[in-house]
Amino acid sequence: MLEHAHRPKDINPSTGYCRSHELNQLLIAALYAVSRALSRSLDFGETLNEVLRVLHEEADLGRGLIAVVDPAGDLVLHAVHSPDGEPTPEIRYRAGEGVLGALLESPRTFRIAQLGADPRFLNRLAIYRAELPFIAVPIRIGTDLKGVLAVQPIAPDDGLLDERAQFVEMVANLVGQNLRLATDVEQEKSSLVEERDSLRRQVRREHGFDSMVGHSAEMRRIFEQARMVAKWNTTVLIRGETGTGKELIANAIHFNSPRARNPFVRLNCAALPENLLESELFGHERGAFTGATDTRKGRFEQAHGGTLFLDEIGEISPAFQAKMLRVLQEGEFERVGGSRTIKVDVRIIAATHRDLEAAVDLGDFREDLFYRLNVMPLFLPPLRERIMDIPDIARYLLAKIGAEQQRKLTLSDMATRRLASHSWPGNVRELENCLERAAVLSADGQIDVDLIQFPNARGGAPRPPAPSSAPPAPGRPTPAAPPPDLDLDDPGLSERERVIAALEQAGWVQAKAARLLGMTPRQIAYRIQTLNIEVKQF
Repeated sequence: MLEHAHRPKDINPSTGYCRSHELNQLLIAALYAVSRALSRSLDFGETLNEVLRVLHEEADLGRGLIAVVDPAGDLVLHAVHSPDGEPTPEIRYRAGEGVLGALLESPRTFRIAQLGADPRFLNRLAIYRAELPFIAVPIRIGTDLKGVLAVQPIAPDDGLLDERAQFVEMVANLVGQNLRLATDVEQEKSSLVEERDSLRRQVRREHGFDSMVGHSAEMRRIFEQARMVAKWNTTVLIRGETGTGKELIANAIHFNSPRARNPFVRLNCAALPENLLESELFGHERGAFTGATDTRKGRFEQAHGGTLFLDEIGEISPAFQAKMLRVLQEGEFERVGGSRTIKVDVRIIAATHRDLEAAVDLGDFREDLFYRLNVMPLFLPPLRERIMDIPDIARYLLAKIGAEQQRKLTLSDMATRRLASHSWPGNVRELENCLERAAVLSADGQIDVDLIQFPNARGGAPRPPAPSSAPPAPGRPTPAAPPPDLDLDDPGLSERERVIAALEQAGWVQAKAARLLGMTPRQIAYRIQTLNIEVKQF
């Protein structure tokens, strides 16, 4: 603060202290209060209103305002503290317009001993008293003018206007630093929001149903069913052989559902033993077992508000199935070693390659858990049953492999025909491995028929493609049924041929056909559905 020699008129007769000393003490306390107000919140508007209130109550500087320079270069009122507490009016000042507009032309501190005597005073706000002083100070970030802080002392000029103006300059510097921080935070927030929205759009494109590869009637039907169920919180059970893309369908359901903004948590139930699986799903408390040094949230808690994808659900033990059933029914559980009941809101998508109906009949899978999971079943056909999709899938996979190898890969027509002639016991995963192997062996990126090899399961020499015994896709003509007197134990029969032959011998009575095949009625019903066998009606 500015210091002056002590003159008799500077002495306060009621206290005996120098007036400038008293003012300095007042302003130091007010400056501390301002700094606390500025550090309390990153909400710039809320902070500025608090600063003006502090200036009025702690420093006797009332009728404060803060105006901010907008993109057009005008000063726009951002916050006003007036005696009547009315909301901030929408007023702007152009360069040279009024006292505030003068700061746009000449960014410097204005000290006016009597506001009404200044010809630039417009009184557009109608809150300032003409007989009192007025102080207006520029708010800068570096050398750039960002706004104006203006206040009016509550008493006539007592010769200490310079000290008050110096104090207001300090406050304006603090406001400028706060504005810089708020601007940086807002820019960072805007950048994060833009990046988040971009990632969401990318995820929706990658996991959208329209972008999924497969134009066969079977896959279009699966995509339509998945699109319909995605809108609801219905539990989904995705069934199909290993490598058919069950996790891709689960991804698409989640990212096209109302829960898409919330977590999508995955867990392969076959990858963990039962004791670790319980901790992984439900979490554990500190000290629950050896090595549990901290409390840990499980997958159910992590997926709260979103989706939990339980792959290979058919591999969990009967003892653990009872624990799983409770959380699916009630939406609640306790952590391992804990007693507090935790409630979660989680959508379940499960997947399995096992015949769960047969597992239920054998007592390996709880029937009540099966029905809890089997609300909306989706059956993914193996690749051998949708041969027409192989060219499209191969092109998609080659583009992916080519991006990793940073070159363009092409597939000849003969190579495509050889791919289509294979039975693909490993489904899409085997197809991807086959194409990646061919890409590695291709020097120029062109994949011809000689590079398409099918090693046997033990890693032996490449073998020629095996003839497919796959059932026809829906919509195609069904081949004639095998003769009813076929030996059902003939190893040369495909599973579809054995089931049809048994049905023919049993007069298409499923229970009788099941006995011929050593199955239960539930098992043969599942086979008929998955093998797409049209049941004859008599």
